[in-house]
Amino acid sequence: MSPKPKHIDYKKELNSAQLEAVMFDDGPLLVIAGAGSGKTRTLTYRVARLVEAGVPPAAILLLTFTRKASAEMLTRACRLLDDRCGKVSGGTFHSFANAILRRYAAECGFGSGFSIMDRADAESLIGMVKKELGFSAKKRAFPRNQTLANIFSRGVNKGLSVDEVVFNDYPHFASAADDLTTLFNLYSERKLQLNFLDYDDLLVYLYRLLRDRSDIRQNLSATYRYIMVDEYQDTNHLQAEILYHLADRNHNVMAVGDDSQSIYAFRGANFKNIIDFPRIFPGTTIIGLEENYRSVQPILSLTNAVIDRAAEKYEKKLFTRRKGGTRPCLVDTVSENNQSRYVVDKIQEIAVTGVPLNQIAVLFRASFHSFDLEIELSREQMPYVKVGGFKFMESAHIKDLLAHMRVVQNPYDRINWYRLLLLLEKIGPKSAHDIYEAVSAEHAGTAGILTAVSGRKRPVGLERLAELYAAIDARPMSVAEMGETVLAYYLPILKRKYDDHPKRQKDLEQLLTIMIRYDELEDFLSDMALEPPSASVEGYLSTDGSDDDRLVLSTIHSAKGLEWHTVFIIWAVDGRFPSVRALDNTAELEEELRLMYVAATRARDNLFITYPSQVFDRGAGLYFGRPSRFVDRLPQEVIESSSVSPW
Repeated sequence: MSPKPKHIDYKKELNSAQLEAVMFDDGPLLVIAGAGSGKTRTLTYRVARLVEAGVPPAAILLLTFTRKASAEMLTRACRLLDDRCGKVSGGTFHSFANAILRRYAAECGFGSGFSIMDRADAESLIGMVKKELGFSAKKRAFPRNQTLANIFSRGVNKGLSVDEVVFNDYPHFASAADDLTTLFNLYSERKLQLNFLDYDDLLVYLYRLLRDRSDIRQNLSATYRYIMVDEYQDTNHLQAEILYHLADRNHNVMAVGDDSQSIYAFRGANFKNIIDFPRIFPGTTIIGLEENYRSVQPILSLTNAVIDRAAEKYEKKLFTRRKGGTRPCLVDTVSENNQSRYVVDKIQEIAVTGVPLNQIAVLFRASFHSFDLEIELSREQMPYVKVGGFKFMESAHIKDLLAHMRVVQNPYDRINWYRLLLLLEKIGPKSAHDIYEAVSAEHAGTAGILTAVSGRKRPVGLERLAELYAAIDARPMSVAEMGETVLAYYLPILKRKYDDHPKRQKDLEQLLTIMIRYDELEDFLSDMALEPPSASVEGYLSTDGSDDDRLVLSTIHSAKGLEWHTVFIIWAVDGRFPSVRALDNTAELEEELRLMYVAATRARDNLFITYPSQVFDRGAGLYFGRPSRFVDRLPQEVIESSSVSPW
């Protein structure tokens, strides 16, 4: 006897907006799901509802941005209804593309099938093509294989030419733009000849298949009668085109997303996809999910006020049934170190009330914004994990610069001598060992570098190194002056070693601002040597329920989709957040506004926004002091402004 089929009480389980979206039948549907409004729940229940209504599971396609997301939704749908939901086609755009292209490999020109290259394979092939063209031997600056792969991928995902990517994002390689286009074209030819597809090609070839073969397009469109897409604001132009062609016959497309959380343009996400959805699919029904299940109302009132400043958006007002809560705070900390001390002290106050450290997060726009805070946390022995970017003492360019200063303090520091010598061209491990031994035998400190190797032919780089230490020995220098002198010497090395040297230079300039606080080199280097209490986490934070009680430091991009009891947003000052670069670019400024919105909506109970009002930015040559335009001059009823005295 078969088990009695379940019946889901949708009215009981869903709020009115969620219910409307779940019960929607045919036609295009756009669900604007505000932060914390239960979009995953809505998608899960709609899968179950369609299956319960008799739609064959194989006729439903659920596209998400991770396999884990689709698997979890379908597992939940099975628990809600029955195992039929497990037969729904679910996965990422790329996994779906792979399955379809395997089915139609011959029609795509791959008669014997194709192989998918991972990133390492793609970089290796790029290197082979680069060598074939003779670009590896070029004397002028030329991108490394990893950077070339990034440039090519960005162009494909954003629908831009190689030239456009270079001039927009890698202007220091502008002189090589023509060669890069030549390299990209030959790389594309070699992939075809070898029956290789890289990750981005999966989307390219699926799009071409759907565009050029009406018979295949009609067949697939008839197969997948109902299509649902999660995080639609993060789709790129190719994914939007693929969706358009897949819905060619039925137009039963449900796109779920939040225009206010579109923050991944640097990865190719196209904000216009979600804005233009009703135009692309005429007759679209728009449903807004505005009830928030995460935050207290004072935080939501602030986020509503922030996103109201967006020039282009879908109107929505987040609200909650949660009671209580206090207004978010905007705090002028005057200086960067004052900001760090304020955050540390406030965290200690909150922790005493019983809030675990892992329920507190400090968010920032760029990785280097947390450098000074990391020093204070280490001094207070407060455990933390950093998410996105890198821990500042673990980055190679920071270590490089500090190595030059450490040998001033200790001229017989073998480890740091080796590090700085190996940075020089034509010096390998054996030469570095011989030079160090000779310097050590001279017993003349850094001044011994020239006399120690006077009897041999010296590499040009060694002459420059000797000149650096001669300049440092010539007169007493403050810690910051020494740092500036070393940075001036190191910049040519930085530019030779790293394709992303403009970004790394910004990190080093931030380190100089930290040096200003120190009177003694020994004190500065001692603080820099404090062992970080935890390893950094690359890219994203695990939410596997770990009980490791560590404060979270995170870039805002890595914090999307997560939440904490208390959130601090630091460096909310014009010129840093938004960045100087964004101030003259309307599209970038709008995306950074959305970034502030995403950061603020991570907080459940407490939100603190801090900014140092007296900061000199060396790179821009400007003083920054105005609070971020995204939170400046908001009504008193949504934000409480205050300032703190210097420690």
